[in-house]
Amino acid sequence: MNRNKTGNLRHCIKFLFIAACFIISCGTDPEPGSGRSGSFESAPHQINIQPGVIDEASGIVPGANMNGTMWTLQDSGQPASLYLISADGTSIKEYNVPGSVNRDWEDIAIGPGPRDGVNYVLIGDIGNNNAPVAEVSTIYRIPEISNVNGAFDGSQLEKIAFRYPDGPRDAETLLLDPITRDIFILSKEKNTGIYRLPYPQSTVETMVAEKVGIVPGLSTATGGDIALDGKEIIIRTYVGVYYWTRKDGDSVGQTLLRSAVSNPMVMLEPQGEAICFDRNAAGFYTLSEKGNTERVTLNYYKRK
Repeated sequence: MNRNKTGNLRHCIKFLFIAACFIISCGTDPEPGSGRSGSFESAPHQINIQPGVIDEASGIVPGANMNGTMWTLQDSGQPASLYLISADGTSIKEYNVPGSVNRDWEDIAIGPGPRDGVNYVLIGDIGNNNAPVAEVSTIYRIPEISNVNGAFDGSQLEKIAFRYPDGPRDAETLLLDPITRDIFILSKEKNTGIYRLPYPQSTVETMVAEKVGIVPGLSTATGGDIALDGKEIIIRTYVGVYYWTRKDGDSVGQTLLRSAVSNPMVMLEPQGEAICFDRNAAGFYTLSEKGNTERVTLNYYKRK
């Protein structure tokens, strides 16, 4: 084959490769399931967060009972409290969670639980990168308060203790399936493991989580969320975001065993760990730990 033909062939292959990568990475049309666009704005609406209150945010979820609010929590070394943030960032209120201990809180989830019609907040005490390494991790479950003047009732706090089937894991991603009420934990490692605690979860005995598999193409997951209707999943790392739509009839595990539908572009944050859809899934929020910066912003990426 002569050089010209070889060169043309190489250019053609290179063009096809670039085009294929572009199609895969853009992912503007989600798989069947949500019926929504899988494309989000890349420039967020930024909301300043007053420093000194939630400088170590490690998870975030929309308020299910109170529209226009979000719950967040802080990493180890911080109070055993949840914080309610208004959508405009002007109000941040702290609520103690009686009976809980913040060993290493890493993520938060919200949705249905053992009592029908009640929304529960789930607190993932699932971080495990400090000595001594814990063999058993804990998820706290408590009914969400219904108004800003309320308080969490420690008598209703439940503790879901579990261990992994393949040894202790450090994790920062907690997911609640609002359809099945199963709980999922994603490990924070090179090969992101998917672990399931099927509903109804025991609050008496230590459960052994079921390992579902590995999330393809995802490493070092630092947070995640399932939309309140259960149709979409979003996971983040320090540098990227991964988005899935859930096909009708598929479980969360089956969905996460497939490659992400798209990778929405987001701005870099000091130490990005928190992410969630808003209450109506019209977009998603991210929030970072402050790290060495003066302050952080609550960032909202609107769906296109």
